[in-house]
Amino acid sequence: MHSPGPSGNGLNVMRDDVDAAESVISLRNVALNAGDQSIVRAVTLDIQSGKPTVLIGPNGSGKTTLLRLAMGLISPNHGSITLQPGLVTAFVFQKPVMLRRSAAANLAFALQASGRSADAAAIENLLRRVNLSHVKDRPARKLSGGEQQRLALARALAFKPTLLFLDEPTASLDPNATKAVEDIIASVAAEGIKVVLATHDLGQARRLAGDVIFLVGGEVAEHSPAAQFFTSPNSPLARSFIAGDLLT
Repeated sequence: MHSPGPSGNGLNVMRDDVDAAESVISLRNVALNAGDQSIVRAVTLDIQSGKPTVLIGPNGSGKTTLLRLAMGLISPNHGSITLQPGLVTAFVFQKPVMLRRSAAANLAFALQASGRSADAAAIENLLRRVNLSHVKDRPARKLSGGEQQRLALARALAFKPTLLFLDEPTASLDPNATKAVEDIIASVAAEGIKVVLATHDLGQARRLAGDVIFLVGGEVAEHSPAAQFFTSPNSPLARSFIAGDLLT
């Protein structure tokens, strides 16, 4: 959970020269290979501010990899990634690691890492935002899966991000826990934080997305407003995916 700096390996990963009126994230001909295998193929995208951008696609389509590239956790073999200047970024993983301490102490650690005061009021404010005040003294690793995911969101919010990446945040949660997480995501987005979310759940994408990036085989098959994507998608692959057909 941090604001990534320029890549130190000579790759063209730019993060400081986009006009504020332009894209929050801009990818140009971005590719990533693992040996002879292409994970992401020549992706060119512009992601704007506003409602959440949701990445969907079949397993292995490159959703998580594209999030990690955009965050700067990994570097592309080719192409450029530009983030709007001044952004503060945070990333919540599908299976977040809880520190061996209480829920409140997990948040204290995140606040300190962000350079903010880790006083009781700041911790309580974060706990309230994710409806976890009642478990503040419990060991974080003893919390339910849904509670841990909400605590992970609170840790990310400790950094006061303006851009929040979420990787399959409800993948293993039951419907009630999923709704609790989705409510937080919707609240965060309403506050003006840009959310970029990867999910396999079409229902979740319908509920949260302002726009949809549909990936197949490491390529962008379609990028369109959510209402258009779910009612009249442009690509045959998207129509098949929405219909529940297996894409290979």
